Amino acid sequence: MRSFLIAGNWKMNMGPKETADFFGQLDDAVQQEKPGVEAAVCPPFISLPAAFEARKPGSAVKIGAQNVHFEDNGAFTGEVSTTMLNELGCDFVILGHSERREYFGEDDAIINKKVKKALADGITPIVCVGEVLDERKSNRHFDVVKTQTTGSLAGLSASDAGKIVIAYEPVWAIGTGETASPEQAQEMHAFIRKELTGLFGQDVADTIRILYGGSMKPDNAGELMQNPDVDGGLIGGASLKADSFAKLVSIAAEQK
Repeated sequence: MRSFLIAGNWKMNMGPKETADFFGQLDDAVQQEKPGVEAAVCPPFISLPAAFEARKPGSAVKIGAQNVHFEDNGAFTGEVSTTMLNELGCDFVILGHSERREYFGEDDAIINKKVKKALADGITPIVCVGEVLDERKSNRHFDVVKTQTTGSLAGLSASDAGKIVIAYEPVWAIGTGETASPEQAQEMHAFIRKELTGLFGQDVADTIRILYGGSMKPDNAGELMQNPDVDGGLIGGASLKADSFAKLVSIAAEQK
């Protein structure tokens, strides 16, 4: 049975001091290991060391990054390698987020290289896919998500595919206050799992967690996670406060 994952994407928020404060405010109960639920936060690169330092000994909250390069090292100003993330101890890395696609020109081929590099170096990629409002209104949302899924995961073995996490982002619901209905979320998550089945087989597809990444908050999380193919959330704004992040983790635990 798939475990839930509540992963906080802090985006360009929370410097080192705020990061330390976050972990200091995080309830001890939330940091204890919970059967069937995994929790993680992904701070900006500059705040990763502070997160590891501030995380309490024995805490089950994992730490990830928001991006990574596909080369080991070299003349790539401003980039960070998997070697650097491993040196810190990162468990996850977010790849292909809609903001990386839109603002920084990352296409499926680039994301695919990053996915393969993360897997090769033992970091779990959270691979983001999702449509913008115009694509949904023109009934192209399934085609868009299929193209992103197959392109981002091209060439993966079934064994490697079983190690990834997918995050479905209805881009029109990010930071807008809009949220896909539970029915819309389940419909797309089920579609993604069907595509994964075609790529890697039913057994592998059934093990891959698919997160909802469109403005999940404490007041809608329970309803969203009641769906059979919604395996947690990639959380934006609601992950920036220790109390709301803790509440989301508790809600996930209640679903189990």
